[in-house]
Amino acid sequence: MTTPNTFAGPEGRRLAYHLTPGRGPWIIFLGGLKSDMEGTKALHLEDWARAQGRAFLRFDYSGHGQSSETFEEGCIGDWAEDTYQIIQALTDGPILPVGSSMGGWQALLLAKRLADRITGLVTIAAAPDFTEDSYWAGFSDAQRAQLQEDGRVEIPSDYMEPYVITWRMIEDGRKHLVLRSPLDLPFPVRCLQGTADTAVSTETALRLVDHATCPDMRLILVKDADHRFSDGPCLGIIETAIEDILALAE
Repeated sequence: MTTPNTFAGPEGRRLAYHLTPGRGPWIIFLGGLKSDMEGTKALHLEDWARAQGRAFLRFDYSGHGQSSETFEEGCIGDWAEDTYQIIQALTDGPILPVGSSMGGWQALLLAKRLADRITGLVTIAAAPDFTEDSYWAGFSDAQRAQLQEDGRVEIPSDYMEPYVITWRMIEDGRKHLVLRSPLDLPFPVRCLQGTADTAVSTETALRLVDHATCPDMRLILVKDADHRFSDGPCLGIIETAIEDILALAE
């Protein structure tokens, strides 16, 4: 693990990042909830971009990886602001966000603010609105009461230690929902989804494709791929999706 650079983010948050110079569009990896920029997909895409001479940025949201703050203090809006600020400060010209899981939601929020810079978008098991449609909708009455009384509740994860979900995250998530109002994506979009994903359902991917307005949006379903979407064949599929958009941009 190499020592990251540090960006002075919003409200004093310090964001760790690695930047690879090259020709544009900038490929920007947006990780998932409680993931970090040292994951398989982020490192693989960085190596791929370097080999292609492509500009690439990976970073940790606040409360993730090597950035400052704690996870429990954060929320969707904080991480959206982290994403916007670091991209605006460290990159210029066209960008191609690649959003994994919660990063897919972040990519869609970014599209609302930087549509003029986005040349295309790739999502991997995108999880838009999950705080409302997965967490809140799936909580029992007892969990909802605990959230409102204690401000937090723990839920199990198939991939790591339990998540601490706060009432602030739920309330803030409701301010950033993207599937309840028009979602205009005026650029090519490639959505990748595994059929064996137990964290984000195929129905979520279909809902996103049905909801968005987009001139060129495709959903690629990969049989038996899980939420990680990070074995050899899946990494190749991500590369192909990026190359597809880059070819259209050039």
